[in-house]
Amino acid sequence: MSIRDKVVVITGASSGIGAATATMLAKQGAKVMLGARRTQRLEALVRDIEHLGGKAAYYQVDVTQFDQVQGLVQVDVLFNNAGIMPNSPMSDVRLDEWNAMIDVNLKGVLHGIAAVLPIFKAQKSGHIITTSSVAGLKNYVGSGVYGATKFAVRNAMEVVRMESAQEGTRIRTTTLFPAAIDTELVQHIGEPATAERMKSFYQVHSISPDAVASCVRFAIEQPEDVDISEMTIYPTSQA
Repeated sequence: MSIRDKVVVITGASSGIGAATATMLAKQGAKVMLGARRTQRLEALVRDIEHLGGKAAYYQVDVTQFDQVQGLVQVDVLFNNAGIMPNSPMSDVRLDEWNAMIDVNLKGVLHGIAAVLPIFKAQKSGHIITTSSVAGLKNYVGSGVYGATKFAVRNAMEVVRMESAQEGTRIRTTTLFPAAIDTELVQHIGEPATAERMKSFYQVHSISPDAVASCVRFAIEQPEDVDISEMTIYPTSQA
């Protein structure tokens, strides 16, 4: 399926995977709508995309607030990419960080799904892409709550796919499971030992967000009757 002229909404678009995906898809002719909280970064990204000849716009959105996610119209693809990863041992009981991850990583995804499902059901087409994590496939020390949100995302996305197949609404879903990707996530880990361990690991193994953007592009480009439901993205050096 051609990406050209498809309307693609991307949350968490101000940096990392979201920004890389927006740029790559815009180069292929998509009309990208960029959502995040940091509008200055979004403004700069829109200018960069337009300078390259692409089409882009932005809106300020906090995915934890459903009323800010509602109102999407004429959307072809939603990329639920907003996420946070303030990891720590469970025994630290950092409730504020736990709740923040649940709000952004899980509720934010559900808000995106809720916003587009009526549109996609009515038009009998659409594609929901969501960033989970390898922590949504495997258990990692220090990632208990983060992993729990990402496991939940995997389940929700697969059920959307199954129900759409039963209902005949032809909604495609793709869940991405990135491993060590060079993004800002590790810069916001507050627990010192966990932060140091993960930063050291990422310095050795992390790869460009363009790797994930290429997977998004691949999933969108498939024929409309083909659903790439899950993709795991590892650096070749990560065991």
